[in-house]
Amino acid sequence: MQHIVPTTRWIAVALLAMFSQTTTAQTIQSGTMKKKILFVVTSHDKKGSTGEPTGYYLGEVSHPWEVLHEAGYEIDFVSPKGGTPPVDGFNLDDAANKKFWEDKVYHNKIDHSMNPSQVDAAQYAAIYYAGGHGAMWDLADNGALARIAATIYERGGLVAGVCHGPAGLVNVKLSNGDYLVKGKKVNGFSNEEETAVKLQNVVPFLMEDKLIERGGLYEKSGLWQPHVTVDQRLITGQNPQSAKAVGEALVVGLKSQPGS
Repeated sequence: MQHIVPTTRWIAVALLAMFSQTTTAQTIQSGTMKKKILFVVTSHDKKGSTGEPTGYYLGEVSHPWEVLHEAGYEIDFVSPKGGTPPVDGFNLDDAANKKFWEDKVYHNKIDHSMNPSQVDAAQYAAIYYAGGHGAMWDLADNGALARIAATIYERGGLVAGVCHGPAGLVNVKLSNGDYLVKGKKVNGFSNEEETAVKLQNVVPFLMEDKLIERGGLYEKSGLWQPHVTVDQRLITGQNPQSAKAVGEALVVGLKSQPGS
């Protein structure tokens, strides 16, 4: 499975070929899944002891949201604490950010995010972890969210994340006791990128190192280069520049599911 360049015309064909290899033998236990996707966003608002604000990165919500929404999928939001999560990267000069922020339905949805106890995993065909540095502090050790992700995956659904969002994947275990990422190609914010933003000694762990420690086959591109990896219904993107392509990969994966 190869590095996916989001601007290439063959992205849909390549992704569909990848997914067809991993979904043909899959059976969704409850029959046809509803076309709903669960977005996970952080509730954490400070970068460690620096006092600098953080939260979910708006573009890592808005860009996949725009792709999935236009493809006809419904999206719900969950955060560790529920309610209104903190937002980072607030830039309404970005057209997708502006579109999302001014969408009354979805702005209301994210401002009233569910907490994990309110989520019925059986309703969702996919779960997507948005990034933003806050994710490094409150997603990795959230057992309730990890169980939701494992349930969705083991029912034949997709699991995705971008940038710091894969922090939510590092402790997800399947029913056989293996980490979800074990033996799968995966990526996320690289050590070099964390060093470039001078937070390598602030974050509680380095994404690249932790994914490798969990048995993931980590791959990456250069600083701020789009890179999306698809392996066995696991979709991960390296940085904010990869967010839209993660959304596109989710659309292809969802369409390849049995019963779609």
